Amino acid sequence: MMRKMLIIGATSEIAQATAKLFAEQHDALFLVGRNADKLEAIAADLKVRGAHQVDYMALDLNEFDQHLSMIEQADQRLEGIDTVLVAHGTLDDQKACEQDYAKTEQALRTNFLSVVSLLTPIANRLEKQHYGCIAVISSVAGDRGRQSNYIYGTAKGALTLFLQGLRNRLHSANVCVLTIKPGFVDTPMTASFKKGALWAKPETIAYGIYRAIKKRKNSVYLPWFWWQIMMIIRLMPEAIFKRMKL
Repeated sequence: MMRKMLIIGATSEIAQATAKLFAEQHDALFLVGRNADKLEAIAADLKVRGAHQVDYMALDLNEFDQHLSMIEQADQRLEGIDTVLVAHGTLDDQKACEQDYAKTEQALRTNFLSVVSLLTPIANRLEKQHYGCIAVISSVAGDRGRQSNYIYGTAKGALTLFLQGLRNRLHSANVCVLTIKPGFVDTPMTASFKKGALWAKPETIAYGIYRAIKKRKNSVYLPWFWWQIMMIIRLMPEAIFKRMKL
């Protein structure tokens, strides 16, 4: 059956790679991102790859008052929505946030509150139709607060908890809520970071997302080995953990 998929944050490397996989299945896609020119180019590429239909809309997702009209437009163009991927976010400077609450607030608005604003009407729609899948990119950073990125981790931890509750609420309505927890991913957002063995390519994460949506998973660590790494980090006693430079 052809999916009718809304992809929010569609210009991100992970979202682009994921969209290609669904395009190859001849699904219908509606793309949302800030850069109209980039969206146009991505849409053209997805059509060549086999997408049944590709529409797009340029939107700054921090304009919360525009969320509902965007969702309504996507619903109209797709003639219904059954799958949603939320893939937008920022990796803000931790040190800058420590010195300026305004920067912290903006990080929380982009990485957490904007997603809540989007998912509130989306969840209500899918709940009423009694089927669908909501997939949201969170992060392993939300599993435990670390001094190197606890502002970003706070947003992602709150998002993970929100998705847990939403999953519980929508289960009886046959709506899947998937929490995606990538580890280190080599994207433009992490261009300044030194890369090592734990780093993954966007295409690897995208394939994991594609499989998890198809299987209607509850949550997934990507790549898979991050489940083991984060289990160790979560279980580490606080007396030891607080002394570590993580």
